[in-house]
Amino acid sequence: YLTVADQYGNMISFINSLYGHFGSGVVVPGTGLVLQNRGAGFTMEHGHPNQIAPNKRPFHTIIPAFVSKDGAPWLSFGVMGGSMQPQGHVQVMLNMVEFGMDPQEAIDAARFRHDSGTTVAVERLDVDVAAGLEALGHELCDPDGVGFGGAQAILKLAQGWAAASDPRKDGIAAGH
Repeated sequence: YLTVADQYGNMISFINSLYGHFGSGVVVPGTGLVLQNRGAGFTMEHGHPNQIAPNKRPFHTIIPAFVSKDGAPWLSFGVMGGSMQPQGHVQVMLNMVEFGMDPQEAIDAARFRHDSGTTVAVERLDVDVAAGLEALGHELCDPDGVGFGGAQAILKLAQGWAAASDPRKDGIAAGH
């Protein structure tokens, strides 16, 4: 994921993926370009929303986020990490909009991840909150080894920018 802003107020939010670690493993001769393998996400299961069909794209989580406020660019951000992407986007946005966090605070905050059923992984969970979730029927799993995504963000301020990068992944927020 990459986000960039310039001195004129322009912002971009960009994400690219080959899907698997090396995509399809097929390189276009003479170009060095590796083909993606998103088609691996299709299923043959009849009636499934991601069932393979003509002219259909497979489910994916390529989600660059861009938020405007009062008709002007306000926030460019993204969260990498497969099925964590939409969950991470919502959590980062809620942290900023509802809880008044700046971009770095919003990104650094503990996250939760739901993958299936009632099982939830949560970073840095308070014991009382854990007990409350379990009382509601949620199964909490060990968050070790669970990917909580990696986010980057740029927020437009009245004068300049605020940038943030997630310590969970490689990245940097830089400006001049």
